[in-house]
Amino acid sequence: MSVSLAPELDHAVREAAGRAGMSLSAWLAQAAEAKLRQDRDDRILEQAAHKRRMQALGEYLDDWEAEHGAFTEEELAEAAEKLGWPWPPQGEGGK
Repeated sequence: MSVSLAPELDHAVREAAGRAGMSLSAWLAQAAEAKLRQDRDDRILEQAAHKRRMQALGEYLDDWEAEHGAFTEEELAEAAEKLGWPWPPQGEGGK
């Protein structure tokens, strides 16, 4: 494997590896592992945040329907169209 770095970055990475008492290869491997872990953790956090938003939306819509009555098929179809979603939802065979 070959890696090219801008001169300033190359210098900074070599200094960091030296301060850590590591070879350049070991330091770069450790940095790559840390980046991959961070990316994975970011995806997990984003998925959890999305799940919380969807739960909150579901609760809000349930409360709205409890106060105002169930959404009509026309309202659901219009909302789906505005969101670019299929109606009826695929795999649910309608409502």
